[in-house]
Amino acid sequence: MRPDEPQSLPSTMPPSQSSVTPANSSAPQSHQEAAANVVRGQVDATYTQMSAEQEQSNPYQRTHSENVQPTAEHWKQYHSAWQDYYQQYYERYYAGHLHQAHQALAQATVPQTEQDKQQIVASNQPDTISQDEALYDLRNRLVGNVQVAAKKARKSRHFVPITAAVCVMLLFAFLQYNQILIATVNAYISPGNIDPQNIIVDPTTSTSVDPASTQLVIPKINVDVPVDYNATPDHDSQMASMKNGLAYFGIPGADSKPGQIGNTPVAGHSSNDVLESGNYKFIFAQLDKVQKGDTVYANYKGTRYTYTVTDKLVVLPTEVNKLVYPTDKPILTLITCTPLGTAQKRLLVVAEQVSPSPAKAIEAPADSGKDSGSSVSIPGSAPTLFERIFGQR
Repeated sequence: MRPDEPQSLPSTMPPSQSSVTPANSSAPQSHQEAAANVVRGQVDATYTQMSAEQEQSNPYQRTHSENVQPTAEHWKQYHSAWQDYYQQYYERYYAGHLHQAHQALAQATVPQTEQDKQQIVASNQPDTISQDEALYDLRNRLVGNVQVAAKKARKSRHFVPITAAVCVMLLFAFLQYNQILIATVNAYISPGNIDPQNIIVDPTTSTSVDPASTQLVIPKINVDVPVDYNATPDHDSQMASMKNGLAYFGIPGADSKPGQIGNTPVAGHSSNDVLESGNYKFIFAQLDKVQKGDTVYANYKGTRYTYTVTDKLVVLPTEVNKLVYPTDKPILTLITCTPLGTAQKRLLVVAEQVSPSPAKAIEAPADSGKDSGSSVSIPGSAPTLFERIFGQR
């Protein structure tokens, strides 16, 4: 508190500066007033300095922000933190006691065998993994080992030659056995489940056709293909004719034509090498699906002849005599290789003429057979890659 009068000065002031003056002082009143003003100035300076120091270092000055009231989310976090704390606390507490119990049990039990020791050691393990975790860890290790081995193999100087050799072997295998693969695919995707009654040719209509047509039609397996009746039975002629359709395989004793009494053999590919030319390399890929009672049509010299399948048999390529037998009926025999994709054996599908009436059939000319003398087997497929290289057929 600042004094306004000299009487309120602290008692610690020197007597010489207070209002105490000798009673008998003869100093004028103005001198006393001047001395009082000096004292007031000193007191004012002192209080001003003290006030400035207190303002700079006031221990009671408030520096914190306004108090914020807690919300529901704050209380939720608060309780969650305490729950986590107690959960971890009790987990450690009980896990520690369980571990101590295991140790006490292991110390109290004296192992008799090595197996007992292993069981006790396993029971003392504080952490165990499940079967799924073990399988996952094993799978990761196996994948890692395979990746490391693959990197080493790729960096090996033997990798490129081995890879090149494998590629060459695969190429040769494809060139050698492509008939099996492609013929199987063609037999699968071709429409072979047609209703035998749902035929394009109506047998009740006129049997007249274009005189230039030599088409052979098998509705059951969706075959419509021309026949070369001028082919000779030698291998080269047969292969050349099969590029453009089917080949007539007339031999002595089986040399009739459609509408004539006797056997009319006609051959076609069920499979052939992919390197061969022609559009009929797989024309008989589904011939094995033809069954007894199915219908076959053959156009020859302006007449459509209708046949009904009566028999199927598998023979060796050298069993040409299976085509030669006495008959008083017009017979049509379809020939192809079997099993599919190979030339090991021959499939023969035999059909008898039903339209026009077989009673009107004529005898085959005596010189109709064209045997060049070079045909020793029923025609098959073109030679494979290895057969071309090593000169075999």
